[in-house]
Amino acid sequence: MHRSIIRKINPTTPEPGIIREAATIIKQGGVIAFPTRCLYGLGADAFNPEAVKRLIKIKQRPDDKPILVLIDSRNRLESLVTNIPPAAEAIMEAFWPGRVTLVFEARDALPDTLTAQVGKIGVRLPGHPAACALVKHVRGPVTGTSANLSGRAGCRRAQDLDLQLAGQLDLILDAGTLRGGTGSTVVDVTVDPPRILREGQVAANDILSRVRGV
Repeated sequence: MHRSIIRKINPTTPEPGIIREAATIIKQGGVIAFPTRCLYGLGADAFNPEAVKRLIKIKQRPDDKPILVLIDSRNRLESLVTNIPPAAEAIMEAFWPGRVTLVFEARDALPDTLTAQVGKIGVRLPGHPAACALVKHVRGPVTGTSANLSGRAGCRRAQDLDLQLAGQLDLILDAGTLRGGTGSTVVDVTVDPPRILREGQVAANDILSRVRGV
């Protein structure tokens, strides 16, 4: 177990040099912890199967559970999903960035480590400034799973990361105490009408009211 590098980062105006450092680590196959809107997440190159395998091992996550990804713009969806239904467009328009994760039909080319061979992929446009900057600099999808050992609670503060997990990371971006609370609402848009898989920051009724009649 090595000692992780910790970088303090401004939560509202993240320092470009620190973001570049983190993005380089990800592009080289590393795994980092970084702030999202509510909790800290684990970031790896979503298109690097070995990096995702390492993330799964660090997190002690069952390999039959898909891993959601973060993108820097809606244009990136085309590299990940086979279809963007009108209901998905309506939800993205209303609730992105942040707050809602949409589950799409995944492209066959995506690594099995990412999709767990279920044929679907969860995608979100992040809302936290540091997460947004990170994904933009990576120039590709980044994993957004929570920074905790599988089955345990997520962390609002970098110093609360499980030592067993933190000691295996290449970098920790410490943006102070995050908002906490419930995570994003997860919506399956592969079915019509869309199905709420997990109610979080956005109420199910608010989402469903957006897609009625679409």
